[in-house]
Amino acid sequence: MTQFYMGIDVGTGSARAGVFDSAGTLLGTDKRDITLFQEPGSIVEQSSDEIWAAVCSASKGAIAAAGVDPAAIRGVGFDATCSLVVLGEGGAPLAVGPSDEPSRNIIVWMDHRSVAQAERINAMGHRVLDYVGGRISPEMETPKLLWLKENRPNTFDAAWRFFDLTDFLTWKSTGSEARSICTVTCKWTYMGHEAAWDESYFREIGLGTFADEGFIRIGTEVVEPGTPLGGGLTEAAAADLGLVAGTKVGAGLIDAHAGGIGTVGAEGAGGPEANLAFVFGTSSCTMTTTRDPVFVPGVWGPYYSSMVPGTWLNEGGQSAAGAAIAQLLTHHPATAEASDAAKAAGKSLPDWLAERATDAGKSAAGAARLADGVHVVPEFLGNRAPHADPHTRAVIAGLGMDSDVDSLVRLYIAGICGLGYGLRQIIDTQAENGAHIKTIVISGGAGRSDLVRQLLADTTGVPVAAPKTEEPVLLGSAILGAVAAGGFSDMPAAMAAMSANAAEYKPSGADVRAYHDRRFEMYGKFQALAREAAVRD
Repeated sequence: MTQFYMGIDVGTGSARAGVFDSAGTLLGTDKRDITLFQEPGSIVEQSSDEIWAAVCSASKGAIAAAGVDPAAIRGVGFDATCSLVVLGEGGAPLAVGPSDEPSRNIIVWMDHRSVAQAERINAMGHRVLDYVGGRISPEMETPKLLWLKENRPNTFDAAWRFFDLTDFLTWKSTGSEARSICTVTCKWTYMGHEAAWDESYFREIGLGTFADEGFIRIGTEVVEPGTPLGGGLTEAAAADLGLVAGTKVGAGLIDAHAGGIGTVGAEGAGGPEANLAFVFGTSSCTMTTTRDPVFVPGVWGPYYSSMVPGTWLNEGGQSAAGAAIAQLLTHHPATAEASDAAKAAGKSLPDWLAERATDAGKSAAGAARLADGVHVVPEFLGNRAPHADPHTRAVIAGLGMDSDVDSLVRLYIAGICGLGYGLRQIIDTQAENGAHIKTIVISGGAGRSDLVRQLLADTTGVPVAAPKTEEPVLLGSAILGAVAAGGFSDMPAAMAAMSANAAEYKPSGADVRAYHDRRFEMYGKFQALAREAAVRD
């Protein structure tokens, strides 16, 4: 029987499922939207019950679209955002915010309610911070847990288990409480290279309860991605997902890391250590693989075995990427007109603007020059890397009185260039500290246009490769299922067999490089001013 594998991805706004064959060909996919609850005070929440229902519906839809026998799907992998799921006895959801709605039991990764807790943790200077780039982020889980303990003590005390969203999904599907080394190392301060929690860290920051309990509520069994969990799908989960009980389920990954697995290991592309995975979605993540640990100030990691087993990972990125462009465009008076035109053309607004910029500029280099005099530092949610500063904010400079669509195009191009310069900062900082890359492999919905890919190559000075599959994050999760099912001997073998690159965008010539060098210098100056203003305020 031909073997197939399913990848299931839960992003910030939707749950998606895809069925792949053993060569990495996508046969069918489906998607369901999920609700994002937002409140004043940087509060962002979701519902684990709603997410599971969306996952199950997308799974059934993908199977139908693929037209395969569910019994032929031999393995399933999950990935999700690094969001905190809080469950009471029996797996019942517990309220985590001011709404007091138990259904809203997830603190989403982008929720920044715990900035004060993160700052207190950073001031303590514990040695675990060496493995998160020197500064913990409010996007991570221990500041969020500390916020719960201090602000919702009844919820904190009543919690039976705290899960990263990926681990919640594997628990829900198999009953196994095993945590992925990816989630707990990258977001919970588990010391992956030591295979242990650091008890002194939890006691020092005010979460000694977990140490007293033997860490039972946050995970005592930690396994590598792709490890088969429990007895596979339970009867109940199989019925929910439209699959067969006992189907193998691999330990999961954070969504960006799944994008890395689905892109950096293509056969003949130099291997994971040569390729930086750039996952360009609502936020952006950069994944850099090294054989030995590399400590980069302001860049998360080094994390052991958290993406490619047996290697080290440095993780950077931007807290807002596609979301930053969307936010940027809301400030322009021509956005409504352009949105209507894009809708009429059956395109997203960014795709419509990219097409218009390409037509006007005749090339990526020409399109970039449309933004002459306009500069954007698109840090609406602070700087994830390399400055690790959640307080800094966006800068938009050079706007005049123009209010037509052409000026909106200029603003869009300036925003994309700003994201490219932020990516260049990360690449340069990593290289200065010993983590070198040769190629950027791009994935994510915000980076699908030829123009965006070429602009990123030109702004960074690094070739950009595009994967063959249109769904590299789903492919990464499907690879986890393939490894769990024994379809391949290990993760690198599965990555080489199931992923491939389809196109490469090389940096343009010396004149283009000099142009972006000048703009990159201005970007740094505006960014420094914004950070100074944030400190003064």
